[in-house]
Amino acid sequence: MSTIKKILLNKSKDLWSIEPKETVYKALEIMAKKDIGALLVIDKDNLVGIFTERDYARNVILRGKSSKDTTIEELMTRKVITVTPENSIDECMALMQATKCRHMPVIEKKQLIAVVTMRDIMNELLRKKDITIKDLEHYITGSDYLDVSDNP
Repeated sequence: MSTIKKILLNKSKDLWSIEPKETVYKALEIMAKKDIGALLVIDKDNLVGIFTERDYARNVILRGKSSKDTTIEELMTRKVITVTPENSIDECMALMQATKCRHMPVIEKKQLIAVVTMRDIMNELLRKKDITIKDLEHYITGSDYLDVSDNP
């Protein structure tokens, strides 16, 4: 069974964050520049929340607030659910579905090390499916080749 650690091998080590006192506008600038859908909210080296495009759409635009006058701490999701590199991909996907989130911080030894997205999970599942299809094609055609290098 594949773990989150497998996804992290091919993922950038960059973590994008913002402080709780910053404005929503600043967060949107960062998210647009980095082409990302969420920012980790960090206060004194501690993960205190997450701010997503969904938080913006539901809590700024629809409530008539100004992104230049509203702080991240007013809107961020405070209860951040995390996984570890040892969690299976299936566990992470089930947790993301149950909590309706698309960004999952990864914690190792109490340290934030990455963020896994639903896109990361889907890409890994599709990669594994492609390998299985190729292996079955080789089996059906009688080929001696079996690609075990990428199998878990």
